[in-house]
Amino acid sequence: MEKFVSLSGILLVALLGQSCSVSPPPDLTPTSGATRRITAERVSAVVVTDRRELDRWVNRDFVTSQAPADADADGGSAAPIAPDGYFLTADHVLSRMAGRNVFLIYGQGGRLAPAQARVVWRSGPSDLALLHIPVKTPFYYRWTPPDKWLPAGNAIIHGGISTGFKKGGGKLATTLAPEGAFTGTRKFKMDLPLQPGDSGGPVVDAHGALVGVNSAVEFLVPLETAFFVDSEGRRPNVQQMNAIIEGDRRRNGGKILP
Repeated sequence: MEKFVSLSGILLVALLGQSCSVSPPPDLTPTSGATRRITAERVSAVVVTDRRELDRWVNRDFVTSQAPADADADGGSAAPIAPDGYFLTADHVLSRMAGRNVFLIYGQGGRLAPAQARVVWRSGPSDLALLHIPVKTPFYYRWTPPDKWLPAGNAIIHGGISTGFKKGGGKLATTLAPEGAFTGTRKFKMDLPLQPGDSGGPVVDAHGALVGVNSAVEFLVPLETAFFVDSEGRRPNVQQMNAIIEGDRRRNGGKILP
């Protein structure tokens, strides 16, 4: 009898814990002009090319006709996630980086500038990569709180360079639970159409906080290709990502910035 009572108590606690961890209703706050300005201030592109500089290809529209012409340049988008030059992108954007140069064209509050990037970390299974440029990046994203639910139905926009500034907002199609029970990268679905070039771009909630990055395809995406793909994103474990950044800072003696 005592064992039955004890087991009943354990089950009751478990059920109460589950009831307390149920996802809240979606945040129906619509994306605003302010959210879009936040995204525009931080617009960033990744270019993988044989060229040694990209100063001539810096414009808001990232026009294909003005892309590097002396090589099959590959590229995508990126999201600045720290004030000292760290950017998150999709790993498949770097599929053909061997022996070539990786550049970031990054937003500085309305002005764009190119810089050669260093690859800090890559994960093929997660389709995520971390890049660094040795400059200050005061316009960067803060993550949505890792300890909070992200319910399906939350309003979002994305900042990919192909369609991020041409399409309206959308919604999360996947509920993301708080991070405590998860240690790795999580996939999520959204109802926003993506095109090549959007990969690695930020997915942002209605308040301008970073949910994750676009991860639409699992193979090389040349800039000149034009076709639609399924809308999928990736969210890293924020604590683990911050640890990777801190480790890189320590290895560089804390002298990341000029």
